[in-house]
Parts: sequence; C-alpha cells; structure tokens
Amino acid sequence: MTDGVAPEVLASARVVVLSREGCHLCEAAERTIAEVAAETGDTWIRVDVDGDPALASRWSDEVPVTFVDGRQHDFWRVDPERLRRALAS
Repeated sequence: MTDGVAPEVLASARVVVLSREGCHLCEAAERTIAEVAAETGDTWIRVDVDGDPALASRWSDEVPVTFVDGRQHDFWRVDPERLRRALAS
C-alpha cells in the first residue's frame, strides 16, 4: 500500500481523489477533476477516506488528496492547468 492507499485502488483509474462527504474543498476538487477528465478522456474515482480507518488516519487532515498515475499529485485544492499537464505526460 502507498500511504494507506491500496495499489489496486490507485491502479483503478488515472486519477484517484481521496475525499469525504460534506467537505466543500472535496466538492470543488471533484468538480475540477470531473471537468478535466471529461476534456482529456481520462478516468477518475472518488474514495471516501471515512470508509477506511487507515485512510482516515493518514489523510484526514489533507483531503481532498489527488493521485495521478498512482503518485500523489495534490491536496486541498486542484489546479486545473496543473492537472491537465500531469495527465498530458
């Protein structure tokens, strides 16, 4: 596992966002990711950190956390241009 995130989860989509219900930063990040992924044709998934004690323990204070191609990309905010560049490489 990578900092509590199972490799199969990280491999399940090009972009993985660790998120939680009721988090306004998470909602904004998910909108940005959805828009960019729709433009680029890339896949993304949302993983609720509160559904896994190990994820909640490690990432709770940093959500939303984004991973691109299995590597941590960002936390708290998602810059659409930076995400596009990461997906283009």
